[in-house]
Amino acid sequence: MKIHAEALLFDNDGTLVSSLESVHRCWSRWAEEYGIAAEDFARVELHGRPAVEIIAELLPADRTAGALARIEQLEVDDVPGGVELLPGTKELLASLPAGRWAVVTSATRPLAEARLREAGIEAPVVIAADDITRGKPDPEPYLLAAAKLGVDPAACVVFEDAPAGLAAGRAAGMATVALTTTHDPSELVADVVVPDLSAVSAQATDGGVTVVAVGGPSA
Repeated sequence: MKIHAEALLFDNDGTLVSSLESVHRCWSRWAEEYGIAAEDFARVELHGRPAVEIIAELLPADRTAGALARIEQLEVDDVPGGVELLPGTKELLASLPAGRWAVVTSATRPLAEARLREAGIEAPVVIAADDITRGKPDPEPYLLAAAKLGVDPAACVVFEDAPAGLAAGRAAGMATVALTTTHDPSELVADVVVPDLSAVSAQATDGGVTVVAVGGPSA
């Protein structure tokens, strides 16, 4: 599939990098520290969601601030050695013109920047949980990224591995490319589904970027 776009917007964890083992390790420790029952913790979806939303499902509101600071510290401390580039990330990002892409993550800014730095990624724009009032699947994060880049949302392509992120991209009126790095293809609704970014190439044009994604439409 070939898509002409003015900007490419990437989720981070599960799309550009993988830190799933670190996430599980840190949240498991956090849950133990806060006395969260194992069965309650097991019911909560961790991937692709802002920490504050996860915490709200597990703790009363008066404990949110301290709990949020604690999980952020645990995850930032665990970044060294806990982040790895996913296939195709380095090559694709190196082919993109400056100012034509952004990272849109559900992580807080200190954590997002720590993970990107560990992976050697220098993003021109980063939208983090601190920048928004409504997280994915709400379109706000992706609409904000488009605004920061000065691009019409309809001229953007979103790259995501999680259903909530893909829903956010669709709600923003953007083309979507799903990666099957963390979810089964049957769970992903997108214009095209690929294994990872090694199946994607991009070429700069006068008006933006032409993206070629070798995959198929979602079911």
